[in-house]
Amino acid sequence: MRKPLYQQLARLGKALSSPNRLELLDLLTQGPCTVEALARKAGLSVGNGSQHLGVLRNARLVESDKEGLFVTYRLAGPEVAALFVSVRSVGEKRLAEIEQIVRQFQSSPESLEAVNHDALLERVRSGKATVLDVRPEDEYRAAHIPGALSVPLPQLEAFLEKLPHDREVVAYCRGPYCVLAVEAVAMLRAHGFQAMRLDDGVVEWRARGYDLATSFT
Repeated sequence: MRKPLYQQLARLGKALSSPNRLELLDLLTQGPCTVEALARKAGLSVGNGSQHLGVLRNARLVESDKEGLFVTYRLAGPEVAALFVSVRSVGEKRLAEIEQIVRQFQSSPESLEAVNHDALLERVRSGKATVLDVRPEDEYRAAHIPGALSVPLPQLEAFLEKLPHDREVVAYCRGPYCVLAVEAVAMLRAHGFQAMRLDDGVVEWRARGYDLATSFT
């Protein structure tokens, strides 16, 4: 009995054995997405992205729906997001190479300091912070931190005049290794705002037991 069981579990390992597929899974933790959009975000051709997504689908890690000419992928369930976070966590703890990459990122001038989730909660609840979600709008609609404003990074500069200068601004994106919030905070500070980066994304926020909001209803 054990051999067939391990063979089936090995299908998951094989599906996760590609850096491109791991990145696609990471992107899908943000919400459902079309093949074309996923390929663009991951820097892949549509054909290559489709092949990788097919492997993930065969391993039952993702599901897809077709509407007209477009195929939309989503995670097969919340346990898949938890699996991705677990793999990342094990890698952070056990692989020295990842530790070195993270240390370099966190020590670079561009990384800036991050505000932890408890500090963010206090700022938001007390009305002392404006929270910006700088991911693409489709990811914001799928799930976002309640009260956050959707300001995709390419639109941030045009949005600055709408932000009050007497409040802290907290920006977040896809999680601890996403640079969108880093770039947003750098831009905000360059224009005189007191800005901080939240290193949690929606996956980490949900894992802490906090509610998320959507914009589909």
